[in-house]
Amino acid sequence: MAYSCIGMLHNYSDEQLRLAARLYYLDGLPQAEVARFTNVSQAKVSRLLSLARERGIVRITVEDYQPRNVSLEKELKKGFCLSTVAVIKTAEDLSLEDLRRAVGHFAGSFIDSMIEAHSTVTISGGRTMRELVQSLPQAPARQLTVVQAMGSVDSSVSPVDSLELGRTLAHRFGGTFLTINTPAFVPDKKTRDAFLQLEQIQNVRRRLSKVDVALVGIGTLQNSVFAERGVLGRKDVADLKAAGAVGEMCGRFFDANGRECDTQWRDRVISIELEQLRKIPQVVGVIAGSDRCDAIRAAVKGKLLKSLVIDEAGARALLGKTI
Repeated sequence: MAYSCIGMLHNYSDEQLRLAARLYYLDGLPQAEVARFTNVSQAKVSRLLSLARERGIVRITVEDYQPRNVSLEKELKKGFCLSTVAVIKTAEDLSLEDLRRAVGHFAGSFIDSMIEAHSTVTISGGRTMRELVQSLPQAPARQLTVVQAMGSVDSSVSPVDSLELGRTLAHRFGGTFLTINTPAFVPDKKTRDAFLQLEQIQNVRRRLSKVDVALVGIGTLQNSVFAERGVLGRKDVADLKAAGAVGEMCGRFFDANGRECDTQWRDRVISIELEQLRKIPQVVGVIAGSDRCDAIRAAVKGKLLKSLVIDEAGARALLGKTI
């Protein structure tokens, strides 16, 4: 039955398809009305319209849309001495979830242009990062080496974790994925040091020293995957604030000068080191929202960031403009 329907559909003449296309696209009639004019069932109208596109009877053109705010990009590059910036235009009053989705979707081509074949890429976790990775093209011939930037946040692996994002990135671009099979934070320094002695972990750390591109999120004490998943409690946040922490990157908390804070968390974290990040040729911060300004400024000051992806409201806040 399915094959006979397809055969019947393709028996329609170009003239019949032109009629359906004219009624729907130019006259604006609903598909129920088009069905009456063309003497077919309403269910078949969408198939006719699809066939009209296949035969070139209908050619849909869309004026090019520029998804980036070039003027804000220039201001950020100049004001913060960043090598490249992508400021993504977004509709007003988007939910945070939709804002992340918009930033990730339109930043895909920007990030794709930075990743060369056979290069080594490291990636942190993050909710906006997840949207970005999903928007990247399938290019298995590129054959990357992807390295997990930090251990897992907790025992329940989430789609926004570095582990899952790294695996997905390696699948899209081909190549290999090196994983850190540890928690991001372990109970104490002794446990951390024991993990770091393992050959498997040492091998990953050696590869982290040869990274070409790092894709990182930037969190605050109140807004990060660690806060969201309950890794940081109120007392932890208070202690980090007292130590001068203004931001977090790959599980490492840093002060207003971009220097890692000397706290218990520094002795417990298993992730790429801030000094390693500083030596990577291209470190891209991927951010949605206007609440990270202090953290971004600190990361730039500490030479932790070379490039930035951010939404318009976030860019204006960073520049001190009225939102």
